[in-house]
Amino acid sequence: MNIDKTLLLIILVNVIASIKGFSDRLFFDKYKFQIGAINRGEKIRMLTSAFLHVDYLHLILNMYVLYIFAPIIIFKLGVVKFLILYFGSLFAGNFLTLTFHKDELYYSAVGASGAVAGIIYAAILLNPAMQLFMFPLPIPIPGYIFGVGYLLYSIYGMKNKMGNIGHAAHLGGAIGGYALLLLVYPQVFTHSFTTVVLLGIPIVLLLLFGNKLK
Repeated sequence: MNIDKTLLLIILVNVIASIKGFSDRLFFDKYKFQIGAINRGEKIRMLTSAFLHVDYLHLILNMYVLYIFAPIIIFKLGVVKFLILYFGSLFAGNFLTLTFHKDELYYSAVGASGAVAGIIYAAILLNPAMQLFMFPLPIPIPGYIFGVGYLLYSIYGMKNKMGNIGHAAHLGGAIGGYALLLLVYPQVFTHSFTTVVLLGIPIVLLLLFGNKLK
């Protein structure tokens, strides 16, 4: 598979910035997502934090998933709409994180997971019949079932503060990818109406009852 130059550039920036952060703690701390610093005016962290990662496994996983799902969007919609989806999901994930953890001044996070989650959701909407293999399950999972399950798991994880995982960023990114895909490619309502509804139900519930997650 030929990798698009724009996608390659995004992956390279993630790799270079992350490797720099692995060995330079001052660099890492200066650009990571941190509630207190962002509240003091360091808004650039809303962007830069998405190009840093905790370790090589975190980096490789995010970039591999991006490499798998992004071409579906680029092939169908083109590079410009892919960039809208990627960066829109990135900011949506960090915005929800900022909102949900606004009183936790020392809360910090890094990673492209919000942007990647948005790309996954947009790809599922474009191709709801896709089959995803999830270890350790021996059978493929339809994309729309994975999408609904992922949203519900993220909501549950936010509510119960499960593990050292940025569930809010994943959830916000997924919502961003979902909403932006409907905006830039409204034909999806015709092609994948059932999937649009199924993935939309958890989002509507979150918007209605999100204040009860805390």
